[in-house]
Amino acid sequence: MSIGVWQVILILLIVLIIFGAGKLPKVMGDVAKGVKNFKKGMREEDEEPTETTPRQIDSEPTPPASNSDTAARRPEDRAQAN
Repeated sequence: MSIGVWQVILILLIVLIIFGAGKLPKVMGDVAKGVKNFKKGMREEDEEPTETTPRQIDSEPTPPASNSDTAARRPEDRAQAN
């Protein structure tokens, strides 16, 4: 199932009615710029090989605090411990 000539003509006629003859060149120019930028981006992606190396983190994450550590930090628990 492909698009025939009559379908293309109908689509162009609808676009002409929606945008009008005055705005049509500007709209088509914007579409052409978008297509060019898309193709340029695809070429740049092909030219630059992407390396998938993992990032190294300089500092180690801190271990989670145990229940006894958090209990000793609360003021009411400090008073009870003394």
